[in-house]
Amino acid sequence: MSLQEQSLSYVRAISPYQPGKPITELAREMGIPVEKIVKLASNENPLGMSPKAKKAVEAAIGGIERYPDQFDLIKAVAAKAGVAQSQVVLGNGSNDVLDLIARVFLAPGRSAIFSQHAFAVYPLATMSTGAELIATPAKNYGHDLDAMRAAIRPDTRLIWIANPNNPTGNFLPYPEVRAFLDAVPKDVVVVLDEAYNEYIAPDERVDTASWIKDFPNLVVCRTFSKIFGLAGLRIGYALASSEIADLMNRVRQPFNVNNLAIAAAVAALDDHQFVTESYELNRRGMEQLVTGLKRLGLEYIPSHGNFVTFRAGDGAGVNQKLLQQGVIVRPIGGYGLPEWLRVTIGTEPENARFLEALEAAL
Repeated sequence: MSLQEQSLSYVRAISPYQPGKPITELAREMGIPVEKIVKLASNENPLGMSPKAKKAVEAAIGGIERYPDQFDLIKAVAAKAGVAQSQVVLGNGSNDVLDLIARVFLAPGRSAIFSQHAFAVYPLATMSTGAELIATPAKNYGHDLDAMRAAIRPDTRLIWIANPNNPTGNFLPYPEVRAFLDAVPKDVVVVLDEAYNEYIAPDERVDTASWIKDFPNLVVCRTFSKIFGLAGLRIGYALASSEIADLMNRVRQPFNVNNLAIAAAVAALDDHQFVTESYELNRRGMEQLVTGLKRLGLEYIPSHGNFVTFRAGDGAGVNQKLLQQGVIVRPIGGYGLPEWLRVTIGTEPENARFLEALEAAL
């Protein structure tokens, strides 16, 4: 028997996560200079990182020989979210905390529910534990909460919900989410992944962290990778009841978040001007891209994130033609949407470059 055959069967069944193509990889493949490539594939902040975060990273380098202390960031996140420090769990990106939740509650003989066209990490985290994955049909490319409620079985221990959803951008109204929580059995954990929370219009945003006191089975996950511009430092967090947070910390690696990420995140939380500028840039860019897609007669899914998903017809073919022009977007055939592409909102010149290349590709 080979070593591969001796591995766990449910691990062998996992398809590895496919990230957006790096700029340097396209440069090698196509011979295009790096400075002439536009990457709009991974929902990164086109403004880069917060200036305050950058200064904090530079200052923190002097103590890089020391193991990290998470206290300052946990304190800052707890204060911002209005929860106790015992309710905060930090992760090496929000993907890390999603994996921690799965490791705590899932195992062979248990099941987890997620929606068709939802974030690819949910199946990965579920399958890595040997639990059964229940996929419910999407409703208008987003979550169908009624179908997810109906799919709950006696062995179900976890439900994954992304709001807004990646890669489609759909948004579930908060009253519907709260009604869903009311209907879910109290021994089933609901993970509300809010990676794009800061891109929701402020007058539409609701403090879901405050719901935890009413729903101890709720876990809210957020990230510093998107509007805060810290994707490369890998920093995210979960907000949960103290009991669930304690369980997650039992399986968390002791130093899963590094010194530079901690320093940057603390400073980024306090850089309100940068967050506002990033939000406004995204709002204008959304209008620019949607106007361009309409002009080209292309169907798109209204988005509440920092990206737009649109129907390109031959998704793979159009994507290849964009790559040849030095423009990287995200094919989402792996999400069951082979005719569609997802484009991140960039700066005004980057958006214009994409629309020009897209018209040529079509």
